[in-house]
Amino acid sequence: MSGPGPNSGSSSRRDFLRASALGGAALLLRVPILLPEEAHDAGRGFAPNKWITIDGNGAVTLVASRAEMGQGVRTALAMILAEELEADWKTVTVVTPSPGERYPGMRTGGSGSVSGYWMPLRKAGAAAREMLVAAAAESWGVPAAECRARAGAVVHARSGRTLGYGALATKAAAAGRPVPKEPALKPESEFRLLGTRVPRIDGPGIVTGRAVYGLDARPLNGAALVAVIARCPVPGGRVRSFDGSHASAIPGVRRVVPISTGVAVVADDTWSALRGRDALRVDWDEGENRAGSSEAYWARLREAAAGGRVTRSDGDPARALSGSAKRLEATYDYEFQAHAPVEPMNCFADVRPGRCTIRVGTQAPNQAQAAAAKLLGIPPESVTVEVPLLGGGFGRRLDHDYVPEAVELSRAIAAPVQVVWTRQDEFENDRFQPASTNALSAGLDAEGRLVAWRHKNTSFHLTQFGPFAPDDPDTYDGNPWGVFDNPYRVPNLSSEYAEAKAPVPTGSWRSVAYPSTVFARECFLDEAAQAAGKDPVAWRLALLEGGGVLRVGEYEIQRERLAAVVRLAAEKSGWGRPLATGRGAKRRAGRGVAANVYHGRTHVAQVAEVSVGDAGDVRVHRIVCAVDCGQVVNLAGVEGQVESGIVWGLSAALKTEIGFRDGRVQAKSFRDYPVLRFDETPAIEVHVVRSTEAPGGMGEPPVPPVAPAVANAIFAATGRRVRRLPVRAADLV
Repeated sequence: MSGPGPNSGSSSRRDFLRASALGGAALLLRVPILLPEEAHDAGRGFAPNKWITIDGNGAVTLVASRAEMGQGVRTALAMILAEELEADWKTVTVVTPSPGERYPGMRTGGSGSVSGYWMPLRKAGAAAREMLVAAAAESWGVPAAECRARAGAVVHARSGRTLGYGALATKAAAAGRPVPKEPALKPESEFRLLGTRVPRIDGPGIVTGRAVYGLDARPLNGAALVAVIARCPVPGGRVRSFDGSHASAIPGVRRVVPISTGVAVVADDTWSALRGRDALRVDWDEGENRAGSSEAYWARLREAAAGGRVTRSDGDPARALSGSAKRLEATYDYEFQAHAPVEPMNCFADVRPGRCTIRVGTQAPNQAQAAAAKLLGIPPESVTVEVPLLGGGFGRRLDHDYVPEAVELSRAIAAPVQVVWTRQDEFENDRFQPASTNALSAGLDAEGRLVAWRHKNTSFHLTQFGPFAPDDPDTYDGNPWGVFDNPYRVPNLSSEYAEAKAPVPTGSWRSVAYPSTVFARECFLDEAAQAAGKDPVAWRLALLEGGGVLRVGEYEIQRERLAAVVRLAAEKSGWGRPLATGRGAKRRAGRGVAANVYHGRTHVAQVAEVSVGDAGDVRVHRIVCAVDCGQVVNLAGVEGQVESGIVWGLSAALKTEIGFRDGRVQAKSFRDYPVLRFDETPAIEVHVVRSTEAPGGMGEPPVPPVAPAVANAIFAATGRRVRRLPVRAADLV
């Protein structure tokens, strides 16, 4: 899962947070999913609304306005529709529309696709089903109540007659009927598809190589030109001058063109373009960031930590802390991180007089369309954006900086062109997950009860939100997640936030603020448990005792659901029992637990089993995850998202960080940014709580508990606290 992000340059954080909480539903309240005036177009079969078409062969097509980047969203949305429509699953296909007036909200982020479209798609499917049933009943001259839809057909049980959806789709009696405004939804007890394991719709194409990603989306039988761009190695730098003569001499190179982001080398193929770029001679104006370093950025962060403001205050935290029988303090640090999707950024653009066609893997098609239209000075409807599959997003493709440069270049050379980024381009020009620091204090009374809690997060602002505005109250509104929405019962609790101007481009990263803040919160919770002499699992359950709903900001956190997943994870992991043997006589082993509620919707608890060698090397052997995400749509999809989220989180916990020297990103490849490998991946167990609550999203929620569960397990094994990520062997010896 994907990370959430605001509308580029225009949305405040408050607007963004509201949109994230509502997911797609925010859009659909403004644009009703059922539009009677669109009831029928003879050229496209039975199409009761803009999301569904059934043709004369009974094939069902769902228009899914969410990007597929490996999270399985196209399959999940199709399952929701197929369940209510009573479609034959084998006949269902999915297409992605182009953004525009008809599809104005195609942004994919915030783990909000399924939760946002859960009810709208159910209603759309149910409405179409009722129309088909009514049409069949009318053709037979029987009451609709005697007919039932099942597996792509309408059946009249008493007479044994059946009409398939294909036959009904061609009947005016079906297409001409009014669209029901409040169709009857199926009860959960009658679900036959939802909650089961269903292979992904895109799976066969992906494993056979037929699936089309952005890098495959070059039209004209591959005859379009290819370009790579030399960009300043220091963020914010600009071209002072360049010599393109050596690049132009490379066979296959057609043009060397300066554009706003650097110097483009245009060629017949990627290899020629890359060789041409290597031959370029560019004199860079590196700007104010040329002396930037990781040490300088951390100094800036520490300085900012002296400011900030309170974002939540329960009771009297200051007084409770000063009067505590025992007081604890700790600071937790989190480094810059990159997105590093397997498919680097790329964009095909074909600019013609008064119009433009773009083929690009993006999480924000509408914003990409608007940016291209603004650059060209043409109406957005004159820009067609085609969205293929995405080879990973993780929030990086919520930004669309790679789109205008392709549009600008196509206009400059008056030809279609595909701009391709390399892995080094990807690292050097990322929108990084910002570094942050968390200062925590806790107070225990004489009986060892937690009576006071203070958590202050300091981080760099997300440049994706626009310019830094420290005096804007929206800057702090609802932030940071994982701090203000602390789910535990503490009578005196304070959350605080301080923000610094980002020295490099920053943006949404899988789970955004949660990974750093939950790492700090859940590790410090274990520190408090140790000081109180309590078991970490029992300690959490005690702090959730009594259940109830915590209402904070726009979130409603159900404490009993969180307690239930903590209990389940502990039970399935064998918490309290001896760890398995066979991990090396010289290795110390331990278990650790962590939990979180994502946006008040999805409840996750994890138990990690680790061992630590004498040299401080950490091996994670097993992670048990219990999750309550509400109604499960595709069980296979939930399990896959948990597994991928855990692997993602382990990379950041154990391996990856982005460092800076002389204003330059130090990572150039995966050798410098070593993500988790297959042979390092632990056994992962997923236990899903069955629920009839509305779906809560799964792309991001599994990530935040990973690092603290591992860090707490390391303490159980070694007695050493991990207070900065990634884990360093030197801190454990």
